[in-house]
This record gives sequence, C-alpha cells and structure tokens, in this order.
Amino acid sequence: MNQCYYRIKQLATDGNSKGLLPVSKATIWRWVKEGRFPRPKQLGPRVTAWLATDVDGWVNKPGHAAGD
Repeated sequence: MNQCYYRIKQLATDGNSKGLLPVSKATIWRWVKEGRFPRPKQLGPRVTAWLATDVDGWVNKPGHAAGD
C-alpha cells in the first residue's frame, strides 16, 4: 500500500499560494515543536513530509479550527 504525504508547501499558506492550512510555515513548525501538530517523517536527507492520514485526522479533529 502506498502512503501519501504532504510537503510543507502544500500545508502552509503564503503570499503566492494557498495551502491546506491558513497559517505560515513558521506556525506549522512551531506547532510541531509544541506538540500541537503531527510530527513529520524524514524521507531523505533534505526531504521532510507529513503522512496525509496524520494531517487529515488532525484537521478533522474537533478543536482544530483554522488558525488554532
């Protein structure tokens, strides 16, 4: 079974594109550090990504409204 992943640019919103979450890359990394967002997986020396099932579960969990 293939696993799907989100890269940071797919999750974060910036001036050029809208991501899955209405927050910046810095906010996502801060949430990870605080334990408020799923930890990413290291796919390679310079490739970090989040399991789509982890992120989708987090998004759909009550209390995780936009900008939480």
